[in-house]
Amino acid sequence: MDECGKYHLGCRLMRMLTFIDLPIRKKFRLFSVGVLFWFLTMGGLTIVGMIGISMHYDRIVNNAVPQDKVVQKVIRNLQAMTIDASNILKAEEVQTINRLQDLSFKRLRDIRDFISVLALGGEVNDYSHDSARLLETLQTTSLSNDPAGVMFLKELTILVDVIDKSYSEFYASKLMVIQGERSNGSNLDQCFTRVAGQIHEASQLSVDFSARLGQLYHISAEKIYEIVRLTVIAILVVLFLAIMLLLVFTRWISAALARPISRIINQIYSVGTGDVDLTNKIEINSQDEIGVLSQEFNKLLDTVYSMSMFKRVIEEDTDLVDVYTRIAEVFQREAQIDDFVIYEVKDNQREMFPVYPATLSGKEMACDNEILINCDLCRAKKTGHEISSVAYPNICKMFKMETGKKHVCLPLIIGGRTGGVVQFMFEPEVESADIQRRIFKAETYIKQSLSVIEAKRLMAVLRESSLKDPLTGLYNRRFLQDHANFILSGVLRRKKSLGLVMCDLDYFKEVNDNYGHDVGDQILKETSELIKNSLRSEDIAIRFGGEEFFVMLMDINPGDAIEVAEKIRKVFDGHLFKVPGGTIQKTLSLGVSEFPTDAEGFWQCIKFADVALYRAKDTGRNQAVRFTPEMWTENQF
Repeated sequence: MDECGKYHLGCRLMRMLTFIDLPIRKKFRLFSVGVLFWFLTMGGLTIVGMIGISMHYDRIVNNAVPQDKVVQKVIRNLQAMTIDASNILKAEEVQTINRLQDLSFKRLRDIRDFISVLALGGEVNDYSHDSARLLETLQTTSLSNDPAGVMFLKELTILVDVIDKSYSEFYASKLMVIQGERSNGSNLDQCFTRVAGQIHEASQLSVDFSARLGQLYHISAEKIYEIVRLTVIAILVVLFLAIMLLLVFTRWISAALARPISRIINQIYSVGTGDVDLTNKIEINSQDEIGVLSQEFNKLLDTVYSMSMFKRVIEEDTDLVDVYTRIAEVFQREAQIDDFVIYEVKDNQREMFPVYPATLSGKEMACDNEILINCDLCRAKKTGHEISSVAYPNICKMFKMETGKKHVCLPLIIGGRTGGVVQFMFEPEVESADIQRRIFKAETYIKQSLSVIEAKRLMAVLRESSLKDPLTGLYNRRFLQDHANFILSGVLRRKKSLGLVMCDLDYFKEVNDNYGHDVGDQILKETSELIKNSLRSEDIAIRFGGEEFFVMLMDINPGDAIEVAEKIRKVFDGHLFKVPGGTIQKTLSLGVSEFPTDAEGFWQCIKFADVALYRAKDTGRNQAVRFTPEMWTENQF
């Protein structure tokens, strides 16, 4: 028995716990069991904590917050009713009083809806009383399990009924005063005071209940914080114990591993953290398996670093042209391939075009020009597989055999379909093995770049689609906002005028009401085509919203804009739109202004065109009206 075993029982126990006397395979097996134990311990603590957090979080998210949101809606409606009542008291016209009364009853109906959803749970829609637009869909749980909530709903329901009755009396009293049936307004003031007091009482009741919900929210939040704090402390304690034991185990186990393996592990760690020093190679001290492993690892390190830097660089490039240029550079530098063409398939999947070199002419192409018009003639694009004349001579009929070269075509699979093709060409004397080696290297870089190419192509498509109206294909308001400065600077630099034409379909709502929105959409599409066909190629048509269109006439002479507007109107006036059961005619009203003739501000000129459009609408429709300064001074503006 050795001295440690003879005199130090603790030393023997440590050797047993650290598996120092076991074979390497058993060391790692037991080491893995120990690591798994600590992970399971931390995982168990985390799960217990998460269960507690989930319970309190559910109370906040599914109960307190949505219920308080509905109560706030009740409070806002009650406050609005107070304002409505005050306005009714001041109003002198029956029409105004009726409108305010109707608005107040709508608010009462909304309050009853909110009370109902609080009582039963579910969802309720909150609409704007001015525009009938859906503001928000509220979803909440029932207060039936909350005694205080049930009491709140009962009291609020009673108050709402009382308010409803008092409001009706107040409204009737106001009408009698207005109609002269009562000369004394004291009864009206009493009705107003009673209504205001009842609304205040309901508001205060709702505010108190909202405060209670806020207290419940804070209580649950504090409990969540406490659970998180205790869980973190427990995990930190377990983590500390695990780290301490891990350090001890690692020290003993590392002593049993060979030094070259340790150096390789350190380098792998450096690769993972990005802290790679290419000058710090693995030292090769032998020609055995360890020596070969070290040599191959050094090569792998160079390749991984090169790939990582390549992808990082192309991710930072601004557009696809730069990305394709970088790819071409690595083909030449890393794969030693100089003769190649990169094709990109258009989004319509019917055409393709060379992107590198971008100036490639038809005569310089190694393939028939037909592939540019019908890219399915390209075998690599159609199949999505590598096409190689090295393995199968004359495999592609589109390749010009008179070039006498070998070719390998690799498809760029982007988003599940072929988004491009890279064609490599080699002289006949190049060995097949050398070609395969170069292609493998090039293909590795291609795979690294596919996600970047896909992302940049998608961003380009999204950038373009965000500026277009999906229904008509015309530019939208965002295009005008983004490009107005660029367009105006060009017009001012050329010392020209910009014609602004605001167009609006007359009585378009009747189309939707009589024939449906599908027919309305079709008429909007045809309208956009009629407008575009009436313009020059340099002019810009924009769908401004709904049935309203906006046209910018580039570089015109003063006075030309109204002529173009009249041309558009006549073309539209003579067009027949197909509808179920026959055809209809529609008319167009147009307002015209010119920049900078009418004003130095571009957006002011747009407003002038809009003012002229209103004049066209007010004076009979189906006409083009040129803005004049007198229109702007009218009282309605």
